[in-house]
Amino acid sequence: MAMEFPERIDIPLDVWIDKAMDWVLSTFGTYFDMVGSFILYFMVLIERFFLWLPWPILVAGVGLLAWQVMGRWWSGLIMAAMMFFIGALGLWKLGMMTLSLVVASVIISLFIGIPMGITMASSDRFEAVMKPLLDGMQTMPSFVYLIPALMLFGLGKVPALFATIIYAVPPVIRLTNVGIREVSESVIEAAQAFGSSYWQILFKVQLPLARPTIMVGINQTTMMALAMVVIASMIGAKGLGLEVLLAINRIEVGRGFEAGLCIVFMAIIIDRITFAMANKKKSG
Repeated sequence: MAMEFPERIDIPLDVWIDKAMDWVLSTFGTYFDMVGSFILYFMVLIERFFLWLPWPILVAGVGLLAWQVMGRWWSGLIMAAMMFFIGALGLWKLGMMTLSLVVASVIISLFIGIPMGITMASSDRFEAVMKPLLDGMQTMPSFVYLIPALMLFGLGKVPALFATIIYAVPPVIRLTNVGIREVSESVIEAAQAFGSSYWQILFKVQLPLARPTIMVGINQTTMMALAMVVIASMIGAKGLGLEVLLAINRIEVGRGFEAGLCIVFMAIIIDRITFAMANKKKSG
């Protein structure tokens, strides 16, 4: 007979976390309101831009960019056709809303992630602290991120962006760190021998050589941000994710398939273009 775990041993971690969140809200509530207002303004600005952009220009722009970075005209044609297909399904506006959420979350993720990756590469102690945190961020069920996001910012676009950033930022931090650490010691020693300072070595030697790895990190961050669109729709983010969520609630298979297919096409376009950009930097 297996021994049962003693009931007396009960760590009230949930109570401690709830109390900590209550303290954070009561102490920094005004600060989070200000941050939320700024983030909302930033998101609305990006969303208005994508909704204002005429669709032929965006379709042609995606095709030309894909042709340029992938080096094959038919690749550009396929990418442009995928963008056109999103509009042909009547989901252009929702697609642009989703794209604006992804772009906003990736911009903020890069703004946070690249400096943190540089700091990790510069300090073994900071890397040792950050690694378990990044492990937790990547393995924690993504639904859990919605709870603090809701508590801090309420319903709407801002908590959706906040949860997306937490989920998407680890790859760019990790790969910036790895890219810089993989730069050959002999190259750094040669730069030091010529009297280069820390910042000169960082910006003129390490970051340029680490750029292909950082680009892969940007690619992965973008894909993970796109993977959050359905979950983010549960707390107020509009777009293709909300369309999938409504289709699930109403058991409308066709509606869900259309929105899901558009998300897949968007993921393929972003993945192929950013991956080709990374490879181009590597070969160049």
